[in-house]
Amino acid sequence: MIKPESSTRPEAAFVLLILQSMFWAITGISAFPFVLAGEPFMGALGLASLVLALSTFLAATGVLWRRRRSRRVVMVLEVVCLVGSALQLALPIGANHGLVSLMVNVGLPLAVILLLRKPREAFT
Repeated sequence: MIKPESSTRPEAAFVLLILQSMFWAITGISAFPFVLAGEPFMGALGLASLVLALSTFLAATGVLWRRRRSRRVVMVLEVVCLVGSALQLALPIGANHGLVSLMVNVGLPLAVILLLRKPREAFT
């Protein structure tokens, strides 16, 4: 039975989290050819990206099933992503500052945070 006050915000957040998970999985897979070229530390970075993609996928599934713990984990993950993106934008480390980079690194986590925030109590 569906509650009349239920919203579709978790489903929208699920789709965005799956997109984010796919971006991290592609990043992890694309790091492995550099291992063959003689950069062994890229293997660890690629593996870390794949683990992050898997954990994001599992958390997204928990959000879809409306688990409170998964919602908290996703909120913390997205805040960490926003802090990392702010550092990338502020520090001169050669990071990409294009529109797609801004949409993926800032817009996507911000949209997930806005979708998963608790609604304000209605004043009666």
